[in-house]
Amino acid sequence: MPAEQDDARLIERIEALTSPLTPQPTGTTPRLDPIPRIRAVLFDIYGTLVISGSGDIGLTTAATTGGAFHEAWTAAELAPSLLPPGFDGPAALSAHIRAEHARRRAGGVEHPEVDIVAIWRTLLADLGLASDHRRLRRLALEYELRVNPVWPMPGLTTLIESLGQRELVLGIVSNAQFYTPLMLEAFLRRSMDRAGFDLRCCAWSYRQGVAKPSRAIYGPALAGLYAHHGIHPDEVLYIGNDMRNDVWPARALGCRTALFAGDARSLRLRAGHAQMQGVEPDRVVTVLGQLTSHLL
Repeated sequence: MPAEQDDARLIERIEALTSPLTPQPTGTTPRLDPIPRIRAVLFDIYGTLVISGSGDIGLTTAATTGGAFHEAWTAAELAPSLLPPGFDGPAALSAHIRAEHARRRAGGVEHPEVDIVAIWRTLLADLGLASDHRRLRRLALEYELRVNPVWPMPGLTTLIESLGQRELVLGIVSNAQFYTPLMLEAFLRRSMDRAGFDLRCCAWSYRQGVAKPSRAIYGPALAGLYAHHGIHPDEVLYIGNDMRNDVWPARALGCRTALFAGDARSLRLRAGHAQMQGVEPDRVVTVLGQLTSHLL
């Protein structure tokens, strides 16, 4: 099956498996003074552009259940009889993720990221099963959407359209897996480039093997902004929901920052964290529309 056709089928599954979620109020007071001389906006995804039921991408969430595992297994057209009696799928999956993280840390990567398709391939190999890439992607997607329900943050489509009309360059820096851009395309109902994102200015953790808060993940997006648009970090606004993963590294790299405090599930203030001493976002946003109505 061609890759484009497989992506289209997975987007159909995203549309079928997602249902409306509502942000939970945070009680945070926004800070919305305009920020001058911004030429590009880089976004986090989970908890910022997209409501995350678990508060973040769901690789290691404690909310994983055997029921979700078995549902995903069946949806990927794998026979339940292939699983040993009493097999704890979520525990096995988490163990493989932890083992890969440990292996990468031993190799000097402080904040490693896994490729979830490779993790599922290893898990099936442990069971004596082989599977093609298409089925592994389906299995990973089916499981993720069951343990981490997602829905577009209110105002997502309007925001992206409005920013595109202002001739701002749009990009992404996100802890993510292969299904993350497909999820965004499902919610925007168009490909990311047609929606207005410059794919040369997007960075996904699973492709780089490192995750936020590593500053390294920001490198490809910032390099793309400079190489293709002549945009420097101090002309970039980075917006995310996590003080440590989003505001701290982006600020250290010279970007302007906005904390998105629009959903209590995912807002991460990291109060008391040693790295957060003296770290403040330039602005605080509680509704996506405030970016266009006030900040920009």
